Amino acid sequence: MPSLPQEGVIQGPCPLDLNTELPYQSTMKRKVRKKKKKGTITANVAGTKFEIVRLVIDEMGFMKTPDEDETSNLIWCDSAVQQEKISELQNYQRINHFPGMGEICRKDFLARNMTKMIKSRPLDYTFVPRTWIFPAEYTQFQNYVKELKKKRKQKTFIVKPANGAMGHGISLIRNGDKLPSQDHLIVQEYIEKPFLMEGYKFDLRIYILVTSCDPLKIFLYHDGLVRMGTEKYIPPNESNLTQLYMHLTNYSVNKHNERFERDETENKGSKRSIRWFTEFLQANQHDVAKFWSDISELVVKTLIVAEPHVLHAYRMCRPGQPPGSESVCFEVLGFDILLDRKLKPWLLEINRAPSFGTDQKIDYDVKRGVLLNALKLLNIRTSDKRRNLAKQKAEAQRRLYGQNSIKRLLPGSSDWEQQRHQLERRKEELKERLAQVRKQISREEHENRHMGNYRRIYPPEDKALLEKYENLLAVAFQTFLSGRAASFQRELNNPLKRMKEEDILDLLEQCEIDDEKLMGKTTKTRGPKVQYISTFLKLSK
Repeated sequence: MPSLPQEGVIQGPCPLDLNTELPYQSTMKRKVRKKKKKGTITANVAGTKFEIVRLVIDEMGFMKTPDEDETSNLIWCDSAVQQEKISELQNYQRINHFPGMGEICRKDFLARNMTKMIKSRPLDYTFVPRTWIFPAEYTQFQNYVKELKKKRKQKTFIVKPANGAMGHGISLIRNGDKLPSQDHLIVQEYIEKPFLMEGYKFDLRIYILVTSCDPLKIFLYHDGLVRMGTEKYIPPNESNLTQLYMHLTNYSVNKHNERFERDETENKGSKRSIRWFTEFLQANQHDVAKFWSDISELVVKTLIVAEPHVLHAYRMCRPGQPPGSESVCFEVLGFDILLDRKLKPWLLEINRAPSFGTDQKIDYDVKRGVLLNALKLLNIRTSDKRRNLAKQKAEAQRRLYGQNSIKRLLPGSSDWEQQRHQLERRKEELKERLAQVRKQISREEHENRHMGNYRRIYPPEDKALLEKYENLLAVAFQTFLSGRAASFQRELNNPLKRMKEEDILDLLEQCEIDDEKLMGKTTKTRGPKVQYISTFLKLSK
């Protein structure tokens, strides 16, 4: 099993410089911090340097707490947090990072994990450029370059630092022999025929919200940013490999070019909105529905790669939490995607701390929507803390007095006692699952009312697509967590996972009938709605 990365460096509130100015000044007035009132949703934003986060917190009506307050309903940090911090959170709290997400957000981890998945399901993972991780795969890369020479082919490669960001240290090469063998690098085939806009290369920043890993829930924001190069694109050749304003689409690179165009509208300049881009595609007779479908599938398949790692790390941080419990973690991810000339999306990288800087009005409009809609979807309530404390007290009393616990079956018990014990266990399992299903229904009803510009892409409504994704999830667990895959696999295959509320109620009713028969009581005649109870009991043992 790949080792889980040591994530982040933050313990408690993040000691960041908060004196950053907001270049684009909104008309929204900042609220003065007031005295904390009972029943107020609180937020600790000491860990962010982005003013837009504070503005959205104010717009939501949340009360900002002192930096040292670790009891807030919401904790926001720009950087990943240590797993110990997540372990210490109360169930009513929410923090904006998952443990284990580094497995797809670091370039070298993403490449390693994608390579494994490609070996298992090559036809499903065709959206990642061919990649080598140096120094481990230096020899394989050189062998590939030799094969190209034999065939008299030449390709361009893009070279990136293994854990780099913001375009630092990126270069293009055509001669693989010159690469150092011991440096920690990511080498990828360069996509030489990108889809162009007005002659410029560009990429898309897609915003994704993950609200839970247990079960996995993914939402896609239907807007984002189009980041354009600032030199007209010419396919790479020996004379233009160093012209990074032409070949790289990173905003952090291109903003330094004197040709970078700042514009207050979403349809001009070097940074535009994906909403405008969608209208552009439609106006030029491109299949917009297929475009969004392809983007959604790329995102879900990528997060399926991360899911075994994230779920395992999350459960290690939150032991004893029953499946389906409210997640204390959520995450807003920034997917960077390049389109080739056939509009096929290619995954470039994933940012677990996407910039919420607002240099232009378009930044403010898009990122405000991303954050505001995300916080509404989370459904943080003033009653969460009170209910959590009451639940903890009730569970402590049950443990103390042994209430509702099923007596252990003694050795040598009769068949009748064994059957009753099995029924009691089954009833408890069904009641627990019923409570989970009802909570899930309540959450989905809230999400459907407050989705805003987000759309749920996992689990999808399409049953055939859901089955396809579930098969990929099973492969991901087998591939990445072989030592623990058996227990996860049993969980995935549990018949209860697919049952609706009425099915579980029917099974509970049938359990009561069987129990009455064992006790010799007269039972009322009931319809033969559920005839598969014995089969179900065998399946779920």
